Amino acid sequence: MNNHKTYYRDNDFEPEQAGGNTLLIQIDPSTFSYAVIGQNKLLAIELKRDLNELTEVTGENNLLSAHYRERIIGLPQNGFTFMPMSLFSPDHITDFARFLDVKANEKVFSQPLDTENQVIYKVDEGITAIIADKFDVKNVVFSAKGWMKAITLSNPPKENLYLNIDINKVELLNLQENKLRFYNSFEFKNKDELVYFTSFVAQELQLEPHHITLVLSGDVEINDKNCRRLREFFNKVELNDLKTIDLPGQIPSQSVLSLTALALCGSSEAL
Repeated sequence: MNNHKTYYRDNDFEPEQAGGNTLLIQIDPSTFSYAVIGQNKLLAIELKRDLNELTEVTGENNLLSAHYRERIIGLPQNGFTFMPMSLFSPDHITDFARFLDVKANEKVFSQPLDTENQVIYKVDEGITAIIADKFDVKNVVFSAKGWMKAITLSNPPKENLYLNIDINKVELLNLQENKLRFYNSFEFKNKDELVYFTSFVAQELQLEPHHITLVLSGDVEINDKNCRRLREFFNKVELNDLKTIDLPGQIPSQSVLSLTALALCGSSEAL
C-alpha cells in the first residue's frame, strides 16, 4: 500500500486559539491520525502517527492537549454487532455483548449507528486506558460511523460497493434506499486477498461485477497495485470524492474521508 504520511497545518491556525474548533482523532491498533476543523475548514491534519505518542500530549503534541469546543475519537473494534433499535435495550447490553466473546482485556461500547441500528463493539482495554487518561471516553464513537454516515447522506445508488482500504484492512459498505444493507471489515495480506473479500461480498449481495461500481477511499490511489488488481475483476472502480469539510488542494479527499467524516458523529458513553 501507499502508507503516505499526510501532514498539513493552516498558516493562520494557532493551537492556543482552538477553543471554537473540533479535534478529530481516529485510532488504529498501532497508530492514530488527527485533524482539527473549524468553520467547516481543515486547519490541521496528520496521519499515521505512532500510537505511543498519543500518551504524550505535551510539547510537540500540544495541539492535541489544547482546549477544543468538541473532541470526537474514533475507536478501532475487535468485534462488533448491529442491533435493530426496535430490539435494543440498555438493560440487556450484557446479553448482547455475549455475541462478541469479550475477553478480559477488552471493553464494550455501544451507541446508535443510525436511526435504525445500534452498534455494540469491543475495544482493546489498552486503547481505552489511553483515552480515559488523556481525554474522555464520552467522546468516543465507532470508528466507521462517520464514513458510513457521509456515504449515506450522499444518496448512493444500490449498485455502489464502498471500500475503505487501510494497510492491511478493508471495510465494505453497501446501502439500499439510503439504508444500511451490509457492512463488515476484513484483514487482508495482499491484493489477491483484497479482491477475494470484495468478490465474496459482491456475490453474497447478488451484485454482478459488471454492474456494480467500487468506490474507494483510504490508503489508495487510482493506479496503485490494489486498485489495478480490482479493475481486473470489476469494470467500474473509482475514488471516493466525497468531502465533509473544505480541504486544501494538495490533500486527496479519499485519503482523509474516514477521519474527517468523524465530524458528522455525536459522542457515546462507555458501558
